[in-house]
Amino acid sequence: MENLYINHIAVLVCAVMSLVIGFIWWSPMLFQKPWQAETGLSDEQLAKVNPAKTFGLTFLLAWLVSYNLAFFLGAPGTTWQWGIGAAMLAALWVVAMFIIIALFEQRTFRYVAINCGYVMVYFAVIGFILGVWR
Repeated sequence: MENLYINHIAVLVCAVMSLVIGFIWWSPMLFQKPWQAETGLSDEQLAKVNPAKTFGLTFLLAWLVSYNLAFFLGAPGTTWQWGIGAAMLAALWVVAMFIIIALFEQRTFRYVAINCGYVMVYFAVIGFILGVWR
């Protein structure tokens, strides 16, 4: 553990990437309309969301996820390849749990694919950042 290294700026960037990737992922250019159709949320309902609460908690949780992954990738021999690989292994846990919950909620395959796709992309990006920015 004495050789553990965490780049705190990289962790912060990873947390910000959650918002950046989410902004693109759930935008009209990608999955906004299909996701809304699957969730049954209208534009009016989404407009009523408290942005400070939603984005603040999103950032905080993404920051914690990023630190958690950074601890796993803190060994001296970590590379961007291992960063992506380890992140994909961690994402597998998240995706599996999301699918289990979605099965009991009787969600559609499209709903699961949109949300799990975001998780996989986000984890790959932060794994890359934490692996390369040492």
